[in-house]
Amino acid sequence: MSSIDLFQNPLRRWGKDGKRRPTVLVKELRERDRRRMVKHFIGLEDSDRLLRFGTVLPDEQVENYVNRIAFSRDMVFGVYNRMFKLVAVGHLAFAPRDESKSAITEKDRVAEFGVSVSRSARGLGIGSKLFERAAIHCRNNDVDTLYMHCLSSNKTMMHIAKKAGMEIHRDYGEADAYLKLLPANPASMLQEALDEQFATLDYTLKANKRIAAKWFDRLTGRK
Repeated sequence: MSSIDLFQNPLRRWGKDGKRRPTVLVKELRERDRRRMVKHFIGLEDSDRLLRFGTVLPDEQVENYVNRIAFSRDMVFGVYNRMFKLVAVGHLAFAPRDESKSAITEKDRVAEFGVSVSRSARGLGIGSKLFERAAIHCRNNDVDTLYMHCLSSNKTMMHIAKKAGMEIHRDYGEADAYLKLLPANPASMLQEALDEQFATLDYTLKANKRIAAKWFDRLTGRK
């Protein structure tokens, strides 16, 4: 089993080193978040786009990628900062098992995870939290294998993979990593529900605060 603790208290604000850490709440994203997803990806530097997509996608292709995401099939998770800016996105894409995956799972589906974190939000463990949320969602939906594909030079993804205890295969500058997941149980089901409830409450508060700030600016004549 992974070395990642999938059942951490979502309100814990202290790191293992004793230093205070901001709470990272991971929210399931929906159609209404597409515009902010586009802004997040376009805001990535070229080097970060290369690591996320394997190539430096131009803005138009980034928008096409976001617009093609099927929320009815895949799961997308995000983290909003205190200014209600989307600073991280994790895309969990599901696909039917093919011959290349038959050796690692007997389930009908596999899941592939990709993540990006804005430079302003790094060093807070956000990428790992997104991975944890993706892993527990897979467990609760009868998917026992979580897969990641990235460039070998992607230190963030390699760190997440190693921390999770994933099996990593490197070839010609690219890397494939697999994580076998335990079956769902009442604890994993409850944890995912609680994580989403906390994140939804946080999302709603930030959204309302943002709306109130805009109305205040209009009333006071600010731009």
